Amino acid sequence: MRGSCERSGEDEEQKEEAMAACGRLSGVPEAEQGPEANWDSDLETEGTNGLGELVRGTLYLRSCRAHSVVPISCFLRQGSAQELNLRHRGLGPQGARALASSLSSNPYVKRLDLRDNGLCGAGAEALAGALSKSSSIHDVDLSENQLGVAGAQALCAALTVNQAMRKMQLSGNGLEEQAAQHLAELLLAHTDLKSLDLSYNQLNDQAGETLGPALAENTGLTELNVSWNHLRGPGAVAFARGLEANIFLKVLDISYNGFGDPGASAVGEALKANNVLEELNMSNNRISAMGALSLGLGLRVNQTLRILVVSRNPMRSEGCFGLLKSVQDNPASALELLDFSDIQVNAEFDGLASSVKGILPELCIKTGTCRVEYKQELLPVFRSALPASVPK
Repeated sequence: MRGSCERSGEDEEQKEEAMAACGRLSGVPEAEQGPEANWDSDLETEGTNGLGELVRGTLYLRSCRAHSVVPISCFLRQGSAQELNLRHRGLGPQGARALASSLSSNPYVKRLDLRDNGLCGAGAEALAGALSKSSSIHDVDLSENQLGVAGAQALCAALTVNQAMRKMQLSGNGLEEQAAQHLAELLLAHTDLKSLDLSYNQLNDQAGETLGPALAENTGLTELNVSWNHLRGPGAVAFARGLEANIFLKVLDISYNGFGDPGASAVGEALKANNVLEELNMSNNRISAMGALSLGLGLRVNQTLRILVVSRNPMRSEGCFGLLKSVQDNPASALELLDFSDIQVNAEFDGLASSVKGILPELCIKTGTCRVEYKQELLPVFRSALPASVPK
């Protein structure tokens, strides 16, 4: 189920097991299951205490029967829990449809985790209907579900209607340039969305040209992760120009793309004007020494950036030296971490690092030979961990 969007047909035995599970989980003897009226009469025998939960559970069980899927017992047991974790359950589109009807009327769930469930576009469309009506759910993880453009379109449309969402994770969903238009519309319309994860997708240079202007106009997003995509060339430059005009974003992860020297130069220009961004990850972006020097022009004047990660770039010691020299030339620099991990530096760089440490004693400098620990806890977007289902 996790690896395919094609749902295999259930045989009669599986359907009978599903129906029996519905009976057991609803608290009604299996022999008494039958007409829909029996389900309603069960509600009448209960007191007012817990009636709402019983109604929601009954609606879910009915929906499971209608879609011929086995109910998820932990959903029935959750009561008034604020987090619903159903990751790796193999729900598929049908399971999502059964779940959606109960979510729209559930006032308790605030965080919904459906990572790796093979939902596909059809499942996302079903959930989008529930999310458009829910006023309580504000944090959703739909990563690794093969949502595609149809799923992205449905979800973005739903969130445009419902402004309650604060955090959305769409990592590893095969999102390409066609999905970028819907994501851009979301960035323009949803002013309360604070965190968006688009990592491990297939957003290319055309997607960057679409998302860049939307990022420039966005008013609200504070964390954005677009690592492990294909942003390069003109798309990378357009995306960086969006960063230049943005006045809300504080954390940005663009690692493992292909920004190259033109993209690094555009980011440098953005850092000259941007006075909000605090954490930036540009590791593994094909940035040479020339690109590092261009990036440094932004560091020479920027006063808000605290964390800069440029590890695993072919900038050599020369590029590292140029970046660090820019920091030295900026007396108002706020940098606390400058990460050159996996880049070998020479003695000249080491000498400059010692001088900079005298000016900025709190600055942590990491190199291929100096792996000191940064005192602060990095945000999740800066922790390099591959999703289990994404090949390394």
